[in-house]
Amino acid sequence: MRRDFPSLDRQTYDLLIVGGGITGSCIARDAAMRGLKVALVEKRDFSHATSAHNSKLVHGGLRYLKNFELGLVRESLRERRIWQRIAPHLVYPLPFLVPQPASRKGTLTLRLGLTLYDWLSFDRRWLDDPDQRLPGHRSIGTEELKRRAPIAVESGYPTALEYHDCQMHAPERLGLGCLADAAARGAAIANYAEALALTKDASGAVTGARVRCVLSGTERTLSARVTINAAGPWADMVMALAQDGPPSHRLVRAKGIHLITRKLTEDGALAMFVGNGHFFVLPWRGHTIIGTTDDVDEGRPDDVAPNQGDIAKMLEAVNTGLPSAKLTSSDVIHAYAGVRPLVDESAPGDKGGSYKKSRKAEIIDHAEDGQQGLLSALGGKWTTSRHVAAQAVDMAERKLGRKPRRAATDRTPLGGQSIGNFKAYVARMTAAHRRIDPAVVANLVRNYGVAAGEVIAEAKGDAHLLAPLSEALPDCGAEILYAARREMAFTLGDAVFRRTGIGTLGHPGEAVVARAAYLMAAERGWSAEEQARQVDAVMTEFKWPSPPP
Repeated sequence: MRRDFPSLDRQTYDLLIVGGGITGSCIARDAAMRGLKVALVEKRDFSHATSAHNSKLVHGGLRYLKNFELGLVRESLRERRIWQRIAPHLVYPLPFLVPQPASRKGTLTLRLGLTLYDWLSFDRRWLDDPDQRLPGHRSIGTEELKRRAPIAVESGYPTALEYHDCQMHAPERLGLGCLADAAARGAAIANYAEALALTKDASGAVTGARVRCVLSGTERTLSARVTINAAGPWADMVMALAQDGPPSHRLVRAKGIHLITRKLTEDGALAMFVGNGHFFVLPWRGHTIIGTTDDVDEGRPDDVAPNQGDIAKMLEAVNTGLPSAKLTSSDVIHAYAGVRPLVDESAPGDKGGSYKKSRKAEIIDHAEDGQQGLLSALGGKWTTSRHVAAQAVDMAERKLGRKPRRAATDRTPLGGQSIGNFKAYVARMTAAHRRIDPAVVANLVRNYGVAAGEVIAEAKGDAHLLAPLSEALPDCGAEILYAARREMAFTLGDAVFRRTGIGTLGHPGEAVVARAAYLMAAERGWSAEEQARQVDAVMTEFKWPSPPP
């Protein structure tokens, strides 16, 4: 995957996509697989915001049943299975335990909800890999719960109900895989390319965008027959580029924070329903992710970050639901925040919260607003992004005067080749690379799938590049080289936070950051001063939280 910004304006595209999060990435993949001429621009790095800063779940949305959103739940459960099929190295089953109080209050309602959840996911076992097939819900007794999640029993929950959803190992890598598939089919992809304005013809129809390269300051005007706004939390701002006055459709931005702490469970996740809300305790890379909050955020999406008030609120919720945890701010290894863009269907002035607002997506044809040639993909869930993309490209093809063609995005493996059973593939790779630490090999397969061998090849036999960067991390130096050479990593932060797992568990240590910076500097030709600046920028991202609002 190569970035060629100077050449972006040398043709007219069928489709120009503004936004390189998971929605835009899935749209690019779908459109390119249909044979459309595609360009995608992202003002920062791919999946730098909401698409990475989430609970790292691919799920049906059990709680949406309370709002009777059966269609959304069924769509989500179908898409969950599709992600398992096309990216088994990145999406895999995760058992959830719902601890039950001794009083059994609410147990019957939950059982009915889980029974309906099982019924709606009737195809959850329609997978070739037996390790990916999900069982139905069941009851967990005290002894088993004590073994798997002693913190629940110690907090006064003698039993639990178990159900299954799925977890993402690295959502940013899943988005990158979609972009790589699009690029392999001819799509022009560029990060650090900001859409400054949407261009129009004499009739007022949108004809593309004027785009600035953030790295060089140069500008290009991209021409496209249809432009799709997939800017997530910035979507209303992109709409405003084409409209005089406020955007025609409003968004509610819901801020969600997550905490990373020490390992709190032995096996599986905890789903805690406390009061009118909920939070998850999720195992992840030997640690625990706790989240999420759901509060309306009226600030700039560029400025979102966890603050002391956010962290205190999350810790209070956890300690209320799981009092034996006794978590304090000193237990928080890392924290991150994202903004969910939700379609605002409320009346102007309505101050209702975001928790009960629908996660349904909406594809808008702005011809109804007098803006021909412009579509917007708004809202939606990470899980349903592939299906949302298919709907958006269907609408784009109609705008192009074509009958929509079905792309095989639901059955084509990410990277073009299936790894089959993950464990078996890891075993084969480990046997083929006996001189490499098995933990490094397993991590490479988990992150890159069938491309793991390409990452190994970047080392050219240098054992130092294939050794773990630290005792705590399975990531290796060859990944940094691969990120810079093959995956459009232009900053140290791109490599540390969004191409590898180096920075996703908090500060990895100065020696690890310095090693990564040295390798990036060699690839990018950085001066000593620029290398130091890149290190400082990464260190700044580890400095949290900000003061309370």
